[in-house]
Amino acid sequence: MTHYDIDSIRADFPILKTKVNGHPLVYLDNGATTQKPQSVINAITDYYTQINSNVHRGVHHLSQLATDAYEVTRKKISEFINAAHDYEVILTSGTTHSINLVANSYGKQFVREGDEIVISAMEHHSNIVPWQMICEDRGAKLRVIPINDEGELDMEAYAAMLNERVKLVSITYVSNTLGTLNPIKEVIKQAHDQDIPVLIDGAQAIQHLDVDVQALDVDFFAFSGHKMYGPTGVGVLYGKEKWLDRMPPYQGGGDMIKEVRFEKTIYNELPFKFEAGTPNIEAGICLGTAIDYIKTTGINQIALYETELLKYATKALSEIDQIRFIGTAKEKSSVISFLVNGAHPYDVGVILDKLGVAVRTGHHCTQPLMERFDIPGTVRASIAMYNTKEDIDLLVNAVKKAASMLL
Repeated sequence: MTHYDIDSIRADFPILKTKVNGHPLVYLDNGATTQKPQSVINAITDYYTQINSNVHRGVHHLSQLATDAYEVTRKKISEFINAAHDYEVILTSGTTHSINLVANSYGKQFVREGDEIVISAMEHHSNIVPWQMICEDRGAKLRVIPINDEGELDMEAYAAMLNERVKLVSITYVSNTLGTLNPIKEVIKQAHDQDIPVLIDGAQAIQHLDVDVQALDVDFFAFSGHKMYGPTGVGVLYGKEKWLDRMPPYQGGGDMIKEVRFEKTIYNELPFKFEAGTPNIEAGICLGTAIDYIKTTGINQIALYETELLKYATKALSEIDQIRFIGTAKEKSSVISFLVNGAHPYDVGVILDKLGVAVRTGHHCTQPLMERFDIPGTVRASIAMYNTKEDIDLLVNAVKKAASMLL
């Protein structure tokens, strides 16, 4: 790959200078949330000190400034994912909100008794529970694509599930626990061959991969700002116009209406039909700043660098005898999950923290997946654009220390 200025990138993230228990911070919990560059931190301060006001309602100067800045972010998102129209971008509070919006709104309109929703065995709880809820409400059935021991989808089983009863397929792009990079284009194509729409949970993909919703031909795509170097409390639902137009509003309130009478309400046009109430304005605006940062570095450059780092980490960790990897798919992105010497993941995580290494331990909101592998949880190291081979070396040394202590 061409030159990737990792030193300059790391200098943009002030929290990386932190010491933990006297050790330099090695932050490998990026699958949970990423750290923020100084430009995003500055943008948050600038919003509150310069343009703080509500959006879409005011004629005064500050309101117009805030509205313009908020809508600029929508345009940036649209360009970043190559949506056909800006109004196909709905700003939400995050991936969970986005999936719940589709489950409730699409489900209310299109799912009936006896229908089916298809998900996979590797889904995050936020891509399981909303579908369980709508299935229970509508008398529909939730079907689950199995996975193999490597953590890959059983595509033959998936193909056999698709029939006239299936009203939606909802699946993760990248598993937050296994790191599996699913064959999304093929998943979508097979569903579309039978006129079935597809929702993709892109929470673990948007910061690592070049996402083009038109090239994917995906019907719905959900992701969160805080996993792509932006603030918490903001996310995105992309939806094709043809579906969003036919779906009823998810919530009622201000901004999602054109006219309210006690007898009847006329709903607003897209995207505002799905954006009831005052949004998280500061986070929405600053998500645009995070996208600017990613674009400056280049998402393809980031992907190449992270792929190289993932290979380095996998090889280095595999040389520890006591390691058992959970998730060994041929195509992976950003995540390594493992167990050490039969020890409980929590115990390993505590030791790593004492050495300054931040990882995630537990079931990672994928309890059915843990049951599939008959384990209580894993230790998960997740990579971001600012991690280094030195970070990985410190992780490996910390894991060796933990293994020796937990014999």
